[in-house]
Amino acid sequence: MSQTLRVGGFVPLTTLDYPGRLACVLFCQGCAWRCRYCHNPGLIVPRGAQEKPWAEVLAFLKRRQGLLEAVVFSGGEATLQASLPSAMNQVRDLGFLVGLHTAGIRPHALAKVLPLVDWVGFDVKALSEDTELITGVKGSGAANWRSLELLLESGVDYECRTTVHWHLIDCAKLWTLAQRLRAAGVERYVIQTVRTATMWDPKLPAIPAPLHQEQLWQRLEQLFPHFSRRGQ
Repeated sequence: MSQTLRVGGFVPLTTLDYPGRLACVLFCQGCAWRCRYCHNPGLIVPRGAQEKPWAEVLAFLKRRQGLLEAVVFSGGEATLQASLPSAMNQVRDLGFLVGLHTAGIRPHALAKVLPLVDWVGFDVKALSEDTELITGVKGSGAANWRSLELLLESGVDYECRTTVHWHLIDCAKLWTLAQRLRAAGVERYVIQTVRTATMWDPKLPAIPAPLHQEQLWQRLEQLFPHFSRRGQ
């Protein structure tokens, strides 16, 4: 293999990042978007100062065979690395389930790895027409939603989630987004509250949650077969 996966961070054990499984998380280095609320800004650049050699990652996984159940490739944006399919195959060969956290930045890259993945946590940034406000990248909405289509067509187990910062979205738009997702066939949807303490854009103003947000959560519970919230 001419290239190895660039791993900028590593969590050896988690029960949160792959539903119902003991997993470790590999935070892949590099992202093409600049989401204003990003809580892993150190992973945005293509090369990180504290990357973990892939050989060390494999050695760790070999020691955890029979103990861990899954390996989650997160980011950054893991699908931007050409070596991701090879890395996933190596993980599968060790007997682990493969999870992926992605925003579908490049739909063709996501399509390439979907056959290698057992579960996907998919980030729906916003309505397609509003996504650039979050990512700062033209065309990001079209890419995000095309990748969602590919995921739903693949039959791979998944959850869709949207990170909410009330300066970037309001209840009305979030409800419209949810309706569009449900119409597309999304059954599992999660709302995540932004981590304001570690955002990439520290100038993004903090906006109090709307007083009527509980009414929205109730409507979302009725809209989706599976709906949940993380954070406040």
